Amino acid sequence: MNDEREFTPEEADALIPELTRLLPVLREARQVVFRAGELVKRTARRNGGGAPGREYWEALATLRRELERLADHGVILRDPETGLVDFPSTRDGVRVFLCWRLGEPRVAFWHGGHSGFAGRRPI
Repeated sequence: MNDEREFTPEEADALIPELTRLLPVLREARQVVFRAGELVKRTARRNGGGAPGREYWEALATLRRELERLADHGVILRDPETGLVDFPSTRDGVRVFLCWRLGEPRVAFWHGGHSGFAGRRPI
């Protein structure tokens, strides 16, 4: 039995305001981790990483918190850079994903489990 939450298009649309706030936060935290990670590796032995070290650890905490928030909602983050997310759903008795990307006004596409973004079809 599958206990994963399933969404209707209306339920997915209701999360757009929160996702519009959350996804840029995730993207920025991820970029900080990438930028600061190498510097922290090089300097941590000397000074614990200093300000970049603090920024790095704060960004990691933000990533974890916001990813957990997405997971708690049942939303699947596919691409943090473009803000692409999927919402598990069922269409004609078949498991599918409602698909939305940051900036789109509503959830208007779906795709099968193996086709991904390239296989998006209008709802």
